[in-house]
Amino acid sequence: MTFDYNTTRKKLILAEYGRNVQNMVAYICTLPTREERNRHAQVVIDLMGFLNPHLRDVTDFKHKLWDHLHIISDFKIDVDSPYPKPSEDAIHFKPEPLAYPQQRIKFKHYGKTVEIMIQKAKKIEDEQRKQLMIQSIANFMKMAYVTWNKDTVADETIINDLRELSNGELILQENINLNRVEVRNNAPGVRQKSSQSNAYSSNKGRQNNNSNRSNQGNRPKSNGKRY
Repeated sequence: MTFDYNTTRKKLILAEYGRNVQNMVAYICTLPTREERNRHAQVVIDLMGFLNPHLRDVTDFKHKLWDHLHIISDFKIDVDSPYPKPSEDAIHFKPEPLAYPQQRIKFKHYGKTVEIMIQKAKKIEDEQRKQLMIQSIANFMKMAYVTWNKDTVADETIINDLRELSNGELILQENINLNRVEVRNNAPGVRQKSSQSNAYSSNKGRQNNNSNRSNQGNRPKSNGKRY
């Protein structure tokens, strides 16, 4: 007795429709007359739509099913489709691989975006608008520095780095302080009380104080005698 394993069967072309649909499509390809093929193909199309109801939300739902029918048959089915037969080359088209960017970043903690902004700022002719752009770039550089280095940084360091990145073309005006960026040191394992727990503790304390005052007011007065 021999067993039929999936490893010995023909590979599923579109696994979401299952093997039974693929076997039915293969059977349709063997039918002798076009009329029979058309009739059976319509039944299979209805079944494919029933098995994948999520495709009903796709634009051109029926068109998608007929394209899948041709793909499952390996483009061998000969039926009267209400839509153009898809091209085999278009289905198996492979896009060109994307080239990995080979750009050298001088200061990696600032990133490539800062270098692009600097090149844009160099082309600005309006001096006032250019200074605003330079100040914005410097503020962004300070934020990026603190984010990656987890340490404070002096404005002079940012100004010098900006001058170096722009080859001395972008210089920040004097007496301009960059935005203050604070470093948040959240030590691991240290749990900070939330505002909700603080409010609960404060409210609990007030209730205890009120209870103590109430008990003191209801306490019977001493007559001065000792027993």
